[in-house]
Amino acid sequence: MRVLITGASGGIGAACVRRFLDEGHEVVGFDLLPAAVEHERYRHLIVDVREPNSFPGDLEPQVIVNVAGTQESADDIAANLYGTINVTERYAFVGEGLAAKPAPAIKSVVNVGSASGHTGSEFPAYAASKGGVIAYTKNLANRLAPQAIANSVDPGGVITPLNRCVMEDEHLWNQIMELTPLKRWATAQEIAEWIYFVGVTNQFMTGQSLLIDGGEAGRTQFIWPE
Repeated sequence: MRVLITGASGGIGAACVRRFLDEGHEVVGFDLLPAAVEHERYRHLIVDVREPNSFPGDLEPQVIVNVAGTQESADDIAANLYGTINVTERYAFVGEGLAAKPAPAIKSVVNVGSASGHTGSEFPAYAASKGGVIAYTKNLANRLAPQAIANSVDPGGVITPLNRCVMEDEHLWNQIMELTPLKRWATAQEIAEWIYFVGVTNQFMTGQSLLIDGGEAGRTQFIWPE
């Protein structure tokens, strides 16, 4: 299948690119950074998901995976929420607004939310952006049915460079582990495995937001440097 992955140059996005390539799919990646993967079936494009007027027009993805986003940034809502909406409305639909119809090729959309969208924990704009992604996913599921499915995968803590400031602080890390029943964070590869299952293997679940957090959401204290 033809797959479009945003935020493809690092962390969960790069892990998703590798996972889909491993299964033989053709992948296009959007990111502001250079490619992290080189492969004959991978095409990397420098694209800002906040700027829909810059999107290439020659793509007809069957699967869209929206990973691109920021954290603790003035762009949290613009990148995390509007970026997801911009990409999906451009490539999963034909037409605009409520009159838009599913694009002929589209089969599945997977949005990457966050445990923060469920608990409200973390930075205000970030939590709001991810809560919006969860609500938008339900909107998508209704509008894409019965042709296609839409779901979100909502991680808790993930081992990525973005989280290095707490991962490398022993005191903060110990506090986080006290709040995490499984006593570890997920790897980017584990989240990519969930995304692949939800986006490709799954053919019936739609409109759902899967919380993948090792049980952390049951304890909502947010740990971060002062």
